[in-house]
Amino acid sequence: MAQPLTVPSMTAGADFVLRPWEMSDLPLVREAAQDDYIPLVTTIPSPYSDEAAEAYVRRQWERAARGEGYPFAIARTRDRRPVGSIGLWLTDVAQGRATLGYWMTAPVRGQGVAGAALRTVTTWALHELRIPRVQLLVEPWNTASVRTAESAGYRREGLMRGWQEIGGRRRDMLMYAQLNGDRPSGDRAPTGA
Repeated sequence: MAQPLTVPSMTAGADFVLRPWEMSDLPLVREAAQDDYIPLVTTIPSPYSDEAAEAYVRRQWERAARGEGYPFAIARTRDRRPVGSIGLWLTDVAQGRATLGYWMTAPVRGQGVAGAALRTVTTWALHELRIPRVQLLVEPWNTASVRTAESAGYRREGLMRGWQEIGGRRRDMLMYAQLNGDRPSGDRAPTGA
């Protein structure tokens, strides 16, 4: 069994903080559950219920406790309102790679939140945790996530045909990766935020 992990708090640019999930994040889960896409690619409960949302938050805690990865809620600095999620998953860390996944609620999309969070966690994973490779998958139609990945220094490696089931169908995914020898994507380090 993997060692339990402590999810740190980190700043992501001047306006956002990455932090462990809290039960006070249930409104974020409710908002994400109403999105057309987020419940298809995550374990966000749809339809929403308070019980299912609480179970979702507990699952994030359990993932860290089991050493599976670092699930972060993304919150605005000014009012601590959560607006999205990013996770660093360590399933394949013994092979020298980790996988990132993220989602943002509709009101903050296109504002650079995902990019700031992605640069922060990527830099931390590659340079602090010393994971040799961090990868992420994006559906080809998702041009916003493609731009986010590329702006954070990720390189497109290819199309993974029929890689993942989404909404009951096998979907193609673009594979992006960044190696710890690639150019840095920023120098964000954990803080006591």
